[in-house]
Amino acid sequence: MPEKIKTYNKKEERLESIKKVHSQKSPKSTTRMEDYLEVISELVKLKGYATPSNISNYMNVSPPSVTKMLRRLDEEGYIEYTKYQGLKLNPKGKNLANEILKIHSELLEFFEMIGVNNSIANKDVEGMEHHLNPKTMKQLRKFITLLKSRPDLLNLFNQTNF
Repeated sequence: MPEKIKTYNKKEERLESIKKVHSQKSPKSTTRMEDYLEVISELVKLKGYATPSNISNYMNVSPPSVTKMLRRLDEEGYIEYTKYQGLKLNPKGKNLANEILKIHSELLEFFEMIGVNNSIANKDVEGMEHHLNPKTMKQLRKFITLLKSRPDLLNLFNQTNF
């Protein structure tokens, strides 16, 4: 097959892939919701509770935006609010926040293993953690385990200029 046709087919496959992803029904939780759950989880670990103003500060969004999302999180059954005690995650919210945190940690570990600066790795992971298929994460976990068991491979990778 000529190279021009192969390139065209790959581009067409890529377009179909994009179309398929965007035509799927939205999951119950969105990337933005997951970001809020992560921030709430971290604030609760740090302070014992989360307030809308703390969330607004850490997410760099307006207080009305926080209020709107908190209503949605409450409707979806992720958070609990107790007057004078602030917000906390209920078990459903904790489970999702913990899963995102686990994915974040694993991706961060992988990037650091291959020599990506922590600051850059954190930014990259923040954009990726919500979008990976569980099967992809399973394979990545296996690969990380392999790299840990074979430090010689990792050393070779980090010493080689490709």
